[in-house]
Amino acid sequence: MSQAAAAAACLVLGLGLISGAVTGRWLSGEEGSPSTFAAAGSLWHSVPVDRLFPPTVEGRGAGPGGADRTWTRIAVAPDSGCKDAFDPLLSKVLAPVGCERLLRATYTDATQSYVTTVGLLFTTADAPGMTSLANRFRKERLDRRDDLMPLPYAAEGTAAAGFGAKQRASWTVSVLTEAPVVVYAVSGWADGRTVDEPQPAEDAMRSGATTAPAQGGLGNEAQGLADRVERGLRKNVRSAAEQPS
Repeated sequence: MSQAAAAAACLVLGLGLISGAVTGRWLSGEEGSPSTFAAAGSLWHSVPVDRLFPPTVEGRGAGPGGADRTWTRIAVAPDSGCKDAFDPLLSKVLAPVGCERLLRATYTDATQSYVTTVGLLFTTADAPGMTSLANRFRKERLDRRDDLMPLPYAAEGTAAAGFGAKQRASWTVSVLTEAPVVVYAVSGWADGRTVDEPQPAEDAMRSGATTAPAQGGLGNEAQGLADRVERGLRKNVRSAAEQPS
């Protein structure tokens, strides 16, 4: 084979590998194509709420020690903008990516001992904007600061009626780079008890952690539910991106 032909063959093979890698990264949650990014940004008005926040979410192995979890949705907030939806400091941190729509739902576990609000913030940012915010969260470890916890959604007449800012026990925030979406969850006890020292889900889930949120499994509640809602979001994005234009 001539050098020119060999170079051409390598180029074709390389492009194929790159294309496959991009698809693989979207499926694994690392990166998406422009079409999937655009599709993700429109899901808030094109996908039924039951597909974004299912009435029941199964969490196989999501509890402490690998125990299974089942969460039942008890409230869905009206889709809205972000005014007064976050504490002022978190609003300031999220401001660079904008706010297209905010969707939230609150769940309780099978024993109705815990309540967890999970949110999907659809931003107005492009891919570089989301990457910039994700990098800032990672470098400055913003997802671990208790002054940047998301607010819960408390609904009257439900187990989450007393789930306010002082009841927040554990939380997680994930800034996606392959979609204009920030996924978060915040958990607490259903009896309305206040929490003096909330703990990031990552820390609360560590073996040997002895804080009240860790002992209560609140980190697992927040992280487990957020993970599964995020997985559902990815499935919906893939489905939307595959639809003919």
